[in-house]
Amino acid sequence: MGRVIVVQFITLDGVVEDPDGSDGTPFGGWAMRFGPQGVAGDKFRLGSILETGTLLFGRRTWQHFSTLWPNRDDPFSRAMNRASKAVLASTPAALDAWSGSAAVDGGLDGWLARTLEQRDVVVIGSGSVVAELAGRDAIDEYRLLTFPTAVGAGRRLFDAASPTELRLVSAEQVGPAVLSVLDTRG
Repeated sequence: MGRVIVVQFITLDGVVEDPDGSDGTPFGGWAMRFGPQGVAGDKFRLGSILETGTLLFGRRTWQHFSTLWPNRDDPFSRAMNRASKAVLASTPAALDAWSGSAAVDGGLDGWLARTLEQRDVVVIGSGSVVAELAGRDAIDEYRLLTFPTAVGAGRRLFDAASPTELRLVSAEQVGPAVLSVLDTRG
């Protein structure tokens, strides 16, 4: 049985919005301020999950990534480009822009149940998808790369009105940030 793993760049004050500045927010680009070593490569320690799992994206994140990844040729980029990708979108996207991409068919619940029978599902960014999965208590693990900055504004990963209990599995310094692996199942 597979797991649902959420990976996010995050600030000390819990903001996950606009880490690379591509959304043009006044606070955006906070992860990029630490240089490319802060975000390049397999910082979330996904390893073989990129070969055996499926990446799940919302439409906006998929569209942004589909303009970035296909033209990159380092080992991590090649793994991302080979990975199976699913897109949850209310409006269709031209999925041929990034190899291995397909639309989530039959609704999220059905797709998730079928996929988790065989493989892990990794959600990268995609705030609306993460919120939907969290609302369904469908997330098994968070891998958070926390940057030593607070931006004071932006969409946060966790809703303050809904406390979330997590169990720390591991923490390690990865470049300028800390990778925390947190289990939701206690």
